Amino acid sequence: MTPDYIDISIAPEWARDDAEIEKALQKKGKRPHQRYNVIKRSIDARRKPVVFKLRCAILPKPGQNANPDSTKPHLHYNDVSDATEVFIAGSGPCGLFAAIALIEQGYKPILLERGKDVRMRRRDLAVLNREGIVNPESNYCYGEGGAGTYSDGKLYTRSKKRGNVDRILNYLVAFGAPRDILIDAHPHIGTNKLPKLIEAVREYILECGGEVRFNTKLTDIKVSADALDQIELNGNEWLNCKALILATGHSARSIFYMLHRRNILIEAKPFALGVRVEHPQTIIDQIQYKCVTRSEHLPPASYSLVHQVKNRGVYSFCMCPGGIIAPCATAPGEIVTNGWSPSKRNNPYANSGMVVSIDAELYDPQNTGNPLKALEYQMQVEKAAYKLGGGQQTAPAQRLVDFANNKVSEDLPQCSYLPGVVSSDLRACLPAEVHFRLQAAFKSFGHKMKGYYSNEAILVATESRTSSPIRIPRNDGLEHPQVSGLFPSGEGAGYAGGIVSAAIDGQRSAEAVVAKFNK
Repeated sequence: MTPDYIDISIAPEWARDDAEIEKALQKKGKRPHQRYNVIKRSIDARRKPVVFKLRCAILPKPGQNANPDSTKPHLHYNDVSDATEVFIAGSGPCGLFAAIALIEQGYKPILLERGKDVRMRRRDLAVLNREGIVNPESNYCYGEGGAGTYSDGKLYTRSKKRGNVDRILNYLVAFGAPRDILIDAHPHIGTNKLPKLIEAVREYILECGGEVRFNTKLTDIKVSADALDQIELNGNEWLNCKALILATGHSARSIFYMLHRRNILIEAKPFALGVRVEHPQTIIDQIQYKCVTRSEHLPPASYSLVHQVKNRGVYSFCMCPGGIIAPCATAPGEIVTNGWSPSKRNNPYANSGMVVSIDAELYDPQNTGNPLKALEYQMQVEKAAYKLGGGQQTAPAQRLVDFANNKVSEDLPQCSYLPGVVSSDLRACLPAEVHFRLQAAFKSFGHKMKGYYSNEAILVATESRTSSPIRIPRNDGLEHPQVSGLFPSGEGAGYAGGIVSAAIDGQRSAEAVVAKFNK
């Protein structure tokens, strides 16, 4: 029996109050004593007063059978210790969920992670934030859990495969995520809670007989008769390998260079590049909630912005209410920023990437066809920012209005970026085609959000790792078209754009491996 759905609006202070939700449902026609579940929750701040929108499923009476929730996974504790082995390079969401899917199908996943386990990573991140020293094998991008572990845990995705999305969210709840992620319109776990969840996934993989190898970097592959034959680890260990899920993330540049050196096809692809913009959270709250002081019953406000400047998109990316700007370089001599929020989103600043779309017209104007041109364009900007910042991880920065008016800021506001910021003219590191579009966009955003265009906001360069600048092609069977047994997957291969979409793609790749073995 399919449940009926009723949509209600309710004041923020009553959004989690069962009695008040019951009253609102009865006004909409629900009969007393009918059971219900809240299945979706979102904020409507388009007008005053701000309300929560709830979608409620009215459940069958006791004794009646509801349709089973087909998306809810049941973890299969299969013993795969002696099963057929499948190698997975990378232990981000793509690699971890590929491993889960393989176990459920009776295959043994062997996860190869160049970085450290999720707890040990913290020490290297502390040194990076405190001293500006980048460990090229252990940082915000490399290590167990991937880039998402210490970069927020946002779970929102525009994927149209809603059933797959719900399934991934249910897996996360099974491993310890809060159940709120199943109903919130923009679910979020928080960097402070993700490590424990990642450890739970690892324990499941190990308990089932899978393997997880840290400090193990994929350095080369050998192909024989157009099929994967062997893989090299750490530059000195060769292993026979018939199936490899390549889930190395958007910052694993060594993989792109290795494939190119081996004459294995890779392709440049569009990406985006710009800055991190940070406002006091109170400014964003006042704009979005149309209030002087945000109610304790409302979460810190967020925003999403987009504008076209000379036929090119400028848009917000990875907006972090109550968040922190993090140093996300993966090698010495570059500045890369990203943002994250703890689960309570209770820091005093709101930050977001603000980026410009970059395509071949910009990264390869001579139309050379070199697949590394997009990567080189990205790297040049990151190195220029490092030089402008003066060394270590001190980042070049500018007040927002000063930036729009080509004025070097006399001083800078307080900023959450821990390695520190230095007042700079960002024209010295941002390409001209990016700089003038950001200027125009910020002025436009100031008209859309009164108060956003403010010198209380600071721009920190650079936001450059929004997505991979390289795509590793694959065929309908999700294998590389030139190399049987090689399965490019996730963000690093150009097929995902966040935790959930990467997890979905990892599971699809695992299913493709199983289908290949079962032929």
